[in-house]
Amino acid sequence: MTLPVNSVNKNILPRKEFLKRVLRYFLFSLLIIAGSLMVGVLGYHYIAGLSWVDSLLNSSMILTGMGPVDKMESESAKLFASFYALFSGIVFLGTAAIFIAPIAHRLLHVLHVESEEKKK
Repeated sequence: MTLPVNSVNKNILPRKEFLKRVLRYFLFSLLIIAGSLMVGVLGYHYIAGLSWVDSLLNSSMILTGMGPVDKMESESAKLFASFYALFSGIVFLGTAAIFIAPIAHRLLHVLHVESEEKKK
């Protein structure tokens, strides 16, 4: 079912509301990243036996895709580092999708409105 152009225009959020939505999604993305960083810091500290600063360094490097800094000595540390690296890759993709979602949604609305207006 195709909506009339006027009702499609009404579905597009005003710019101020759109910017609020983008900010909300950005803050949610930051919350996910902070939680993921905390998981890494705690894991590297308690499982791998690294200092707090080294744990933060290793988790932030893995979470951003840069790679590990310290060599893991024990098997449990190596297993944690492996699973954290896989987890971090998924978190990166998911967070990027969450952050981009409102922008892509608005773009699709705008393109739909333009295509509806061209039909008339």
